[in-house]
Amino acid sequence: MKKIIQNFPGYHLLPFCIAASLTFSFAAEQNLANGAEIKKDTRSKIVEHDAGVFRADPSYPEEEYDIEAQLQIYGGKSAYPVTRPLLEIGNPLYSGGPLVEGGDALGELNPTFTELYVYGDWRSALAFNDNGNVEVGQVATRLNLDIDYKFTGTERIHAILRPLDGQGEFSRCEFFGDDAPNNDPNKKCDAQIDGNLDALFFEGDAGALYAGFSGEYSSLDVPFSLGLMPLLFQNGIWIEDAFTGVATAIPSLNSPLLDITNMDISFFYGFDKVTNQAFKDDQNANADHNVNIFGVATFVEAMEAYWEAGFARLDGEGGFDDESYNSATIAYTKRYGALLSNSIRAIWSFGQDRDNNLQDTADGLILLVENSLITSLPSTLVPYGNFFVGIDRPQSAARADGLLKNTGINFETDGLTGFPKLNDTGQNAFGGAIGVSYLFNLDRQIVIEAATNQVIEGENEVGRSLRGDEYALGLRYQQNINEAWLFRADAMHGWRTEEQNISGARFEIRRKF
Repeated sequence: MKKIIQNFPGYHLLPFCIAASLTFSFAAEQNLANGAEIKKDTRSKIVEHDAGVFRADPSYPEEEYDIEAQLQIYGGKSAYPVTRPLLEIGNPLYSGGPLVEGGDALGELNPTFTELYVYGDWRSALAFNDNGNVEVGQVATRLNLDIDYKFTGTERIHAILRPLDGQGEFSRCEFFGDDAPNNDPNKKCDAQIDGNLDALFFEGDAGALYAGFSGEYSSLDVPFSLGLMPLLFQNGIWIEDAFTGVATAIPSLNSPLLDITNMDISFFYGFDKVTNQAFKDDQNANADHNVNIFGVATFVEAMEAYWEAGFARLDGEGGFDDESYNSATIAYTKRYGALLSNSIRAIWSFGQDRDNNLQDTADGLILLVENSLITSLPSTLVPYGNFFVGIDRPQSAARADGLLKNTGINFETDGLTGFPKLNDTGQNAFGGAIGVSYLFNLDRQIVIEAATNQVIEGENEVGRSLRGDEYALGLRYQQNINEAWLFRADAMHGWRTEEQNISGARFEIRRKF
């Protein structure tokens, strides 16, 4: 070894080199430690080293390393069973693997595909309902079909059919009670066959269409839809309706200055099929052919919270001009540590001016407060308390029923058998619901709830559908049979001070596809 070192050129200088290297290394280490003479971005800073923040790698001395078990982490996976649409033409829905090459009918930058899907669900229920004045036992069924023809990544035509119900009535057989189908006591069964479309609209993106036609990439996303289209804002409380019109949005905005991480602004206009309880015809049905709507809605993620706001103008025509009004809304949703999730919503109806001193149908304010506690099982065990106070006669902008749908299970019906519920208008009333929802292993659910409606300004107020105080207890149980079939059972009993009590029990089977 000594001879090798001696044969190295300049070996006599080796001690000097070693000493110089050690000196340079020590100096460099001192400079790094002190942050001196280090070129860095002006926006960065030197952080002192803290050995205490690092821990040793984990050690498993008692377990032998198993290479096959390690390989199974990635190679032992299998697809989770899912239900498939009734019809799939073209690329299967949410499938893996390579996709077929698209066409260029709309341009090379907006490739076309042929993808046709039919999906939805089929619901059937056995119910025993006592709505106070009406008592009936029945078996009812409904079929919801979504037909989706998608021909680019952003453009599609969508239709919704409900062939087994019409005019608010569902195909059913009644085996006891005094509510005969279509008021015919000799008719125990009624088959409602409806070929009308509940929705038919085109949906696309102007930016993608421009890119395809021009051959130039677009930096803008301008989604839009037109036709008989469903719209939903604020979880359906403010708007949940399908009307004929047009809608567009400015999506994915942000502002570091205002601490806005994401913001969308939507604009909409409807001229037919606008559903609103403030506009009633001579048969006390919603006059949806005589109402126009236009407005704007937005959501903003900012200040570690979620904001929603909107404004809409409802214009009546054909004798409903004096029922026109404005609707404004604002909502604030935030999670407070590991304790509480809270949403506060306000909906204000104003500007209605009835002729001949008739009573207003939309003139008031409602405040909705939704709360859920965060437990040690945050995804499955959810205690909740939702409350409201309504002044005068607030109305949504567009929906078929009242404003309290999301307050609790005792304020919602089933959309099938006419299951009893507390008054959901929120007009000159206050109250709420407290309950608990438990989802076990995410394969079943049980909900237990108590709810109340309390009148403001005395009982039997003229023009108010809520005549007196109401109380209710409700129970719900849901069970997944498999990925396609679901069983659900509901029961409730309501006590009403100025009307007959209500109660109901129902059992439902739902097939999803």
